[in-house]
Amino acid sequence: MPSAETPRSSSPALPAVAREVEDFVSAAGWDQAPQLFALVPTADLLAQQPDLADKLDTDAVLTPVAQEPLPDRDLAEVLGGIVWPEAVSGCALAQEIVVLPPDAEEELASTAEDTERVLRFAAEHPRRREARLVAAVLRDGSTACVLRLRGDADHPDEIVEHPELAPNLTAALHQTLRP
Repeated sequence: MPSAETPRSSSPALPAVAREVEDFVSAAGWDQAPQLFALVPTADLLAQQPDLADKLDTDAVLTPVAQEPLPDRDLAEVLGGIVWPEAVSGCALAQEIVVLPPDAEEELASTAEDTERVLRFAAEHPRRREARLVAAVLRDGSTACVLRLRGDADHPDEIVEHPELAPNLTAALHQTLRP
């Protein structure tokens, strides 16, 4: 379990697998439901299923394995009910979000208790940006996050990577790895 201190990305494989998940999800376009992935050691996966050798990057430390679609319920509630087996080294979640400019936080603070108002405020804000967030975590406390800000005809998508992009989400994902 990670400490309350700054999340870390001590495993160099984790940012790479977070980017791999984002690339995979991105290939299907926008307007997708959240997607969950188990992060499994590639060597273990190949030992159990050698026929996958021609389909996997055998040099990769971790392989993301897409899971069944998540139930259409509150994401925090869904994640709270997930416990991964020991064979899973970590997990990643890809979800689409709305990013608001920093000055919108003050306006948003007055509506924070009313979820419907918060959602309406974010959806209607003139400077909102649609984005896809991938948060990935390992049992050792490592975290990695990739954020793709949706572009338009005049501006390409932007990619931002930092382990602290989604501390609440990475904490919830770490809880799914509890023993």
